[in-house]
Amino acid sequence: MRLTPPQAGYGDVSDDYYDLLGVERSADEAALKSAFRKAAMKWHPDRNPGDAAAEARFKEINEAYAVLSDPQKRAAYDRYGKAGLGQGGPGGPGGFGGADVGDIFESVFGDIFGDVFGNRRGGSRSGGPARGADLRMDLEITLEEAYLGKDAQLKVPTEETCTTCDGTGAAPGTKPETCGTCGGAGQVRVQNGFFMMTRTCPTCGGRGTIIKSPCKACNGRGAVKIERTLQVAIPAGVEDGTRVRLAGEGDRGARGGPRGDLYVFLSVRRHEIFERDGRDLYCRIPVPMTTAALGGKVEVPTIDGGRADVDVGPGSQTGQRIRLRHHGMTQLKTVARGDMHVELFVETPRNLSAKQKDLLRQFQAECGDASHPEHHGFFEKARGFWEKMTGA
Repeated sequence: MRLTPPQAGYGDVSDDYYDLLGVERSADEAALKSAFRKAAMKWHPDRNPGDAAAEARFKEINEAYAVLSDPQKRAAYDRYGKAGLGQGGPGGPGGFGGADVGDIFESVFGDIFGDVFGNRRGGSRSGGPARGADLRMDLEITLEEAYLGKDAQLKVPTEETCTTCDGTGAAPGTKPETCGTCGGAGQVRVQNGFFMMTRTCPTCGGRGTIIKSPCKACNGRGAVKIERTLQVAIPAGVEDGTRVRLAGEGDRGARGGPRGDLYVFLSVRRHEIFERDGRDLYCRIPVPMTTAALGGKVEVPTIDGGRADVDVGPGSQTGQRIRLRHHGMTQLKTVARGDMHVELFVETPRNLSAKQKDLLRQFQAECGDASHPEHHGFFEKARGFWEKMTGA
């Protein structure tokens, strides 16, 4: 039966290692690790200052995990209990079966606390080479450039190795000296509660060296700020928000580490004629009333700078759409193109002369219901609605 450690009365809890972690005896490695994380965070001395019982529980939890996370020790414990752990078992001369509490915490909490144990996720130990930071730049392009692609020039502020001191940070004729606090290791071990942990050396900041005579050109940093001009190839078909990665063009690495990357985020400027939806383009064009009524052709622009004729059928209405195949945007990394959708907007004539008005009146007189079927149909429905509502 699994016991759950209570909030108070610490001494009443079983000293069985599985009970201490709150897991079943069949728990796998992931379940053990998850339970240990929760229990260790709960009973850590830093979270329970001055609480001797909490510190004792914290030690017991570490004992339990030190044994159960080791397959051989766990097998011995499962068969014989604590007696099977011998002199090297928890509480004996070997402490935690020879395991270092700091090592246990590093393996479980290293991805959370990082520098507490001298590591950073994806990085290296303090004092060693470190990868440079990634940089981000924003670049606005036109829709035409997104269609065609382009080679753009970017001016990127960054850092380069100081040529005066060759990156050492020390004045010419001098050199960095070994840090007396950490002995060049870049790390120091400090007491934290009842166990030791590794931290970045506070004197040298993890470099392992001290610069007593800084280089005046870089103020001891070993690097100077410059502006580099880079060429970036924008492929045809990119969309708003596309990210282009330039490997190795970010900030310089520390202590000989590799450079980071540069990420260029693209934004596509709004176009005065076209609207884009993925590969397709949309264009709204005005059509004279006479052309919409009689039919004809309307010339429209295309994104590649060309022209296309749109056939407007007799009696065309506002909102009607006509698709022009393969006149849309380029698809990224292919030669395929989307479509262009032309939406008609029938324009009513304005600023009419007296003669034009007279001609329209004559036209109106000649038109019957058959010439305006939608108008006639709507008002037939409206008449029926009024009659129903008024009873007339």
